[in-house]
Amino acid sequence: MKSSAPSLPLPFLRQASAPALLSWTVVALACVLAWDMSGMDMAMAHWFGSSQGFALQNDWFMVNIAHEGARKLAWIIVMGLSLMIWWPAGWMRQLPYARRIQLVVGALLSLVIMAVMKRISATSCPWDIADFGGVGHYVSHWAWGVTDGGSGHCFPAGHASAGFAFISGYFALRHDLPRAARLWLAAALVAGFALGLAQQMRGAHFMSHTLWTAWLCWAASGLCDLFTTRRLAHQPPADAALSPDELLASD
Repeated sequence: MKSSAPSLPLPFLRQASAPALLSWTVVALACVLAWDMSGMDMAMAHWFGSSQGFALQNDWFMVNIAHEGARKLAWIIVMGLSLMIWWPAGWMRQLPYARRIQLVVGALLSLVIMAVMKRISATSCPWDIADFGGVGHYVSHWAWGVTDGGSGHCFPAGHASAGFAFISGYFALRHDLPRAARLWLAAALVAGFALGLAQQMRGAHFMSHTLWTAWLCWAASGLCDLFTTRRLAHQPPADAALSPDELLASD
């Protein structure tokens, strides 16, 4: 006789609601702001550097693998995911066409936001600060337009976005593959913080730069998810999963 008892709910299969995601976003923002106000940026930078500079600034592994290698790998992944918009493979086949676009656009939007913000930023890297052998002086990134005497263009942490940009995958997957979405999110966060820490050890960024990159990538991906979800709400369910070629073929 078949049991009628309901299956136990698994936490990783529960789909986070929009209010829950908004709450997480606000809590995360509060945590980032709290770190900013704590003054811990300089204290943490002193873990890895001294008045003589940062010992790992030009370390072969940090430069060629953790920096250049990771950056190139991130772009290879973006290109692969872009191709799977039209030629999906594996679990990508289970995503509607619009969600596959959302995944890639969210990642690219995050990368563009980081690049633009760094371009206009007057904040210098720790290795440019006099405390670590540079010529500049520490100025908070909240002091907009105030130069610190260094080279600037160091906020937020662009390299960490090579991991955090893929937070977009969580938002794209969560509607159809909630368990995969959470695993994807964990991987993106681990990658982003690992890359951010590597750069902090080299003196390329403060911890706040990494935290702001994580939050901005989350927010950008969330906005892409909101836009895509609203757009799909106005499409017939059958059409939402079809690519443009499949839609034309069905006419």
